[in-house]
Amino acid sequence: MITTCHLSAAAGSLVEDEHQYRSIVGALQYVVITRPNIAYSVNKVCQFMHKPLDLHYKAVKRILRSTSEFCVFLRGNPISWSSRKQQVVSRSTVEAEYRNIAHVAAEMVWIQSLLTELCASVSNKGMIWCDSSAAFAVAENPVMHSKFKHVELDMFFVREKVAVGMLQVGHVPASNQIVDILTKPLSTAVFTRFQDQLRVVDMN
Repeated sequence: MITTCHLSAAAGSLVEDEHQYRSIVGALQYVVITRPNIAYSVNKVCQFMHKPLDLHYKAVKRILRSTSEFCVFLRGNPISWSSRKQQVVSRSTVEAEYRNIAHVAAEMVWIQSLLTELCASVSNKGMIWCDSSAAFAVAENPVMHSKFKHVELDMFFVREKVAVGMLQVGHVPASNQIVDILTKPLSTAVFTRFQDQLRVVDMN
C-alpha cells in the first residue's frame, strides 16, 4: 500500500455488491499465508468489511493487481509471520514494542521446540531484531523499572530465554526493519527491497 493512501470509514459511497467485496478480501486473507508482503494492506481493507465503500474497493483491486508484527526467518527464508493489532492497549510506544518482542519470542521458542522434535534443531540461538532503542534497552537491562511492572510477565519471559541462551535481542536501524512491510505503507523502493528480502518472487 502506497504512503499516500489513507482509508476512511466516512469517505466515499457504498459499494454496489458488499458480498463481492467480502468474498475478495476473504480470499486475500488466504493469499497472505504465502504472500507476507501484502499483509498490511489486507489488514487495512479487512477493517471495513461491515460497510465497504468505493474507495475501499479500489484499494482491494490495487492489492489484486500489484500484489500486533513479526517475521521469523530460518536459514534466510521466512517461515512464520504475523501482522495484527495487539489485544492489549499499551501505555507507551516502548511498552508496545516490548510486548511485540515477547510475542515473537514465544513464537521462536515454539519453533525451536518443533525443530527439536523433528531432530532438525538449529545450533545458533534465535536472534530478535528490534528497531526501538528504548525497548532494546529494557530488554538488555536486568533492572525492573516501576513503570513496566504491569508487563513484568513479558519482561521475565524474554529475559529468561535470553539468560538460558535460547534467544538474543539486537538493535536494527528503523530503515532496515523488514517487518515494516507488515505494518505500514512504504515507498515503492523500500517496499521492493523488503519484498526481495522476504524471498517473494513472481512465478510468471
